[in-house]
Amino acid sequence: MAGVMAVLWAGALILVATSVKVVADNIGVNWGTMTSHPLHPRIVVQLLKDNGFEKVKLFDSDPWMVGYLAGTGIEVMLGIPNDQLEFLSQDYGNAKDWVKENCTSHLRKGGVNIKYVGVGNEPFLTSYKGRFLKTTFPALKNIQKALNEAGLGNKIKAVVPQNADVYESKSDKPSDGVFRRDVKAVMAQIARFLKENGAPFVVNIYPFISLTMNSKFPSDFAFFDGGHPIQDDNVQYNNVFEANFDTLIYALKDLGTPNLTILVGEVGWPTDGHKKANKNSAKKFYDGLFKVLASKKGTPLRPGEMDVYLFGLFDEDTKSIEPGNFERHWGIFDFDGKPKFTMDISGKGGDKHLVAAKGVKYLPKQWCVLESYASNQDLIGQQTGWACARSDCTALQDGASCSNLDPDRTVSYAFNSYYQMNNQDEDACDFEGLATVVSKDPSTMSCRFNTQIKVDGATRLSFAQGAVAAISSLLTLFFLL
Repeated sequence: MAGVMAVLWAGALILVATSVKVVADNIGVNWGTMTSHPLHPRIVVQLLKDNGFEKVKLFDSDPWMVGYLAGTGIEVMLGIPNDQLEFLSQDYGNAKDWVKENCTSHLRKGGVNIKYVGVGNEPFLTSYKGRFLKTTFPALKNIQKALNEAGLGNKIKAVVPQNADVYESKSDKPSDGVFRRDVKAVMAQIARFLKENGAPFVVNIYPFISLTMNSKFPSDFAFFDGGHPIQDDNVQYNNVFEANFDTLIYALKDLGTPNLTILVGEVGWPTDGHKKANKNSAKKFYDGLFKVLASKKGTPLRPGEMDVYLFGLFDEDTKSIEPGNFERHWGIFDFDGKPKFTMDISGKGGDKHLVAAKGVKYLPKQWCVLESYASNQDLIGQQTGWACARSDCTALQDGASCSNLDPDRTVSYAFNSYYQMNNQDEDACDFEGLATVVSKDPSTMSCRFNTQIKVDGATRLSFAQGAVAAISSLLTLFFLL
């Protein structure tokens, strides 16, 4: 009987262990921080662990954030912003210092599992008009050289996350894929360098962008429904994600590097800010994507498992909206760490909510709204525009979740957005006497009026003060010597 019980107990343990593992090893997530009220890194790292994410991609190397990943085993891609590329390309010593400060310092026993350093972020976007063409490759070389000299070259690889707009196909068939003429020469250098150093090519693929940039683009081809396929000789493509991926392979083949490992650095679907950006469409896209990833069938040109990083973890209310209002709504979690919809990340059936962030604290349940007696329409319009220019009104745009509010509630949404972004400061709900604070939630079925989270700045401040004190002590010692 004891033996039977032992077997049953072991089986129960195995069942628990397998049920906890929700996210496959080949799926990571992007952790962006362009938000007015970021969640504490301790909370975010716990959220990653609770949901089984074992890979995370960052957009900088903030030691405060990175430090909380120590001891977790989570594989990390650090990021170097584009505005640092010139500095790192000019002097190899700058790259050595960067590696020492941002990589070596974390690689103690029980430290951070750094796997990649992303040198720049989509530096060759057409909208940058060649601004980073001359600095990206030299910066990449310097960082990898510094990693090699530090004895980290076999463990950490320098890469350049690229947007899929660096390559194209005039016929829309993958087999005609080539790199853009203005970047082809530097892409050839980068591709060869990545091959020589055993590093992958990182590409960001956005079917949503393909859909919204072309009014004639077939909607179902952006998902995984199999409609409107592309026939490329004897190969049929049923969705733009796989077609885009193979277009890159043909472009790399054109450069003489067809066998480079490819990581999808960003892929996702926004949930607001555009008529085609909503939770239903996002869920539909992710359901299809996860099934494709779980099948491990790959693409026609690259069969097998695909490695991807979902974009992104949270909504970011201070991101640039130059590409579109949807830019602030890519998160699979809301700004406060609540899951937006059920997901089947396993791709094998089993739709469920992700685990929400724990320990999140909110500001009081109060909102800033338009006074009922306000009637000066010119002043109301002026103050609404002023509020939106200094907060986030992307949900009010045509087709977005709050676009159907009545005029008064639309104004209230703008006022409240500014009020919450400014930590419910009393002066942030005045608007020339047009606004008042209420305790009754003005949200509707489709439009949420947020109350903002409390930001724990004390820990960050003490960390920064400690760092400054340490540097000050070192400088004092240096001058004494």
